[in-house]
Amino acid sequence: MKILITGGAGFIGSATAKKLMDRGDKVILVDNFNDYYDPKLKYDRIKKFLKGYKFTLYKVDIRDEKKMEAIFKRERPDKVIHLAAMAGVRYSLENPKLYADVNIMGSLNLLELARKYKIKNFVFASSSSVYGNNKKTPFSESDSVDTPISPYAASKKADELLAHVWSHIYGLKITALRFFTVYGPWGRPDMALFLFTDAITKGKPINVFNRGKMSRNFTYIDDIVSGIITVLDANLPYGIMNIGGDREETLMRYIEVLEKNLGKIAKKNLLPMQLGDVPTTVADIRKLKKLGWKPTTRIDEGIGKFVEWYKEYYKK
Repeated sequence: MKILITGGAGFIGSATAKKLMDRGDKVILVDNFNDYYDPKLKYDRIKKFLKGYKFTLYKVDIRDEKKMEAIFKRERPDKVIHLAAMAGVRYSLENPKLYADVNIMGSLNLLELARKYKIKNFVFASSSSVYGNNKKTPFSESDSVDTPISPYAASKKADELLAHVWSHIYGLKITALRFFTVYGPWGRPDMALFLFTDAITKGKPINVFNRGKMSRNFTYIDDIVSGIITVLDANLPYGIMNIGGDREETLMRYIEVLEKNLGKIAKKNLLPMQLGDVPTTVADIRKLKKLGWKPTTRIDEGIGKFVEWYKEYYKK
């Protein structure tokens, strides 16, 4: 198969590309290498993490209709994994128009191209953020997500709605995967694990929001990738699926495991909850598990692998 991955130089995109190429698929990567975080990490994922692999890379913004169409026309992909987006809840509060433009208009471009070029399956990244302050746990795909609490979450909800339209009218096979707190080697520097590791290593305090009274389904990158590929191969009609770890972990235990792996105790700034954030995200993953997928990596192992990578990459 020939698979086009948007956000191909990203954390999840590059890892997914590697797994697909390992099994013999051809991969086309699209990324605009923006500066939301240091682009060097994105270039290094391409140059170092994917070293030795053969793939096609386009430095293009998904909002550029003409260039994106030229890619589809030239490459004729069989399937699409759409991961390109402005990510992060807090930054979306500062730049709501950018999030609407990239996440909604960019996705709309991709949906139209998928229709026009008869893509066999379109899998895209949604987010656990769409659940907002949902009080019922675990979060189920059937729960109402009509009350998002950040522009980022609203943009992802909008993508799900647009995807349903394109599936309903044009018969496009589409699955939205709601990711739950992804972590692991080559991860994003704006995520908690990266920020905590960097601060603890440098002897600086870490900011612990809601005074540590938070919990998550932390999901290791390999489990995310296997889930994406499971759905990519399934060719399902329109659907929404949670993809997350199968164990709820407290933020304080997450920090304890990190401290153990670093051999240092963190200095903690216990702070109130941040705007747009939620105290708990727990996934009901029964829907995806019915396809034969299940997460296998616990945080003790996953954080250890991240710390090992961090020390190697930054020569700590």
